[in-house]
Amino acid sequence: MKPAYLLIVLAASLAACGKPPSVEPLTGGNPRAGQQLIESFGCASCHQIKGIAHADSKVGPSLKEIKDSSYVAGVLPNSADNLMKWIEHPRAINPKTAMPELGVTPAQARDIAAYLYSQ
Repeated sequence: MKPAYLLIVLAASLAACGKPPSVEPLTGGNPRAGQQLIESFGCASCHQIKGIAHADSKVGPSLKEIKDSSYVAGVLPNSADNLMKWIEHPRAINPKTAMPELGVTPAQARDIAAYLYSQ
């Protein structure tokens, strides 16, 4: 077999596993850790999030395809840095937002953003 064919087969096999990658290139974060953080911070109580059990709430916006959105929280151009800033300190960006300050650290915000961008 040709090496390129083997790489395609390997990539397809890994994609079929349903697990997020260990590093997401836009953020440098760990999507697997981000998935666990999303669950532990209770993000599903307000958002729809792909791959998170019971994340079907409509209190906040859907995060299912945030990587394709133009803006973060309707006010910041969508970039990894802006998403991480929002996750860490949403009220510093919009004092009237319903999103609470959860005490998310920069490292945690990077991993959460990594998960959201990997979906």
